[in-house]
Amino acid sequence: MPNHFDKAAQDWDKNQIHVKRTEAIAKIISDKIEFKNKMIALEFGAGTGLLSFALKDHFAEITLMDSSAEMIKTTVEKIKDSGVTHMFPLLFDLEKEDYNSKTFDVIFTQMVMHHVEDIENMIAKFSMLLKNSGKLVIADLYKEDGSFHEMEFHGHLGFDPEQLAEILKKKEFININYQKCFEIERPLEDGKIKKYPVFLMTAEKPI
Repeated sequence: MPNHFDKAAQDWDKNQIHVKRTEAIAKIISDKIEFKNKMIALEFGAGTGLLSFALKDHFAEITLMDSSAEMIKTTVEKIKDSGVTHMFPLLFDLEKEDYNSKTFDVIFTQMVMHHVEDIENMIAKFSMLLKNSGKLVIADLYKEDGSFHEMEFHGHLGFDPEQLAEILKKKEFININYQKCFEIERPLEDGKIKKYPVFLMTAEKPI
């Protein structure tokens, strides 16, 4: 995974689909999460930080975690250019290592979980990283036919949200809800448009 994203990092923000998708996701998160003073957040698989930048005014601190060195490099440059002082990029592979430095009020991630091999293990890690009553937000693809990725791909072909919700329940998350939040459109050779819907799921760690 990092190799592909290392190569894509520099031009990632130029893709208007990435920008529009992020705007749609950020709006729903802003509507669904009750933000309080001094909340701290983790964006898992932050990439160039598009979603964190869109939500930055809601948080006192955001850690932007990604396993791609080039994505983190690009994010560092963006943060420096913006003058923002409460966003902190972190090169870290949460799939392979445990992160124990701090816990968070909110963890959010977009279009990342279908790249994660062991979903149950990652959900368990999210639970450990969340404070009691902390919120988890996952935006990702609904089940698709395998045509979404143009590169060689070995991850999940999207998710059935009901099945993902069952995993969250198994890991003792509560108040699980989801909704369609965006639709990625791609032109086919015959002139038709292929649509890939994206859902946004929220869940809460119990007190």
